[in-house]
Amino acid sequence: MMFSQALSPEQVVQKNLDYYNARNIDGFMSLFSEDIVFVNFADGQLTLSGLAVCRKMYQELFDLSPELHSTIVQRIVFDNKVIDHEYITGRRGSKEPVELVLIYEVRNDLIYRVSVMRK
Repeated sequence: MMFSQALSPEQVVQKNLDYYNARNIDGFMSLFSEDIVFVNFADGQLTLSGLAVCRKMYQELFDLSPELHSTIVQRIVFDNKVIDHEYITGRRGSKEPVELVLIYEVRNDLIYRVSVMRK
């Protein structure tokens, strides 16, 4: 009998990033929990909630961003949290890069909360 090995929070987030860079919506979404929430770090405001809403937003982003790519500038792993400073290019066809800090929270091999920090 085979038992699947649990992934570390960092492995979950890295797989999610790899799917993001491949614009693979099914793989990308497979690493989010049913109750996924995205919040604005600055004010705690909920920006996305639930798998269906998240899938719709990212499918549109992937469709409009053939050159989409995120590079990790720096990563910190702290318990079940992975904090990535990301440098994103090709977002919605834009030549302007976007820099974000994302705090991913992982439980049971799934991302359940992402806090987004903008400059």
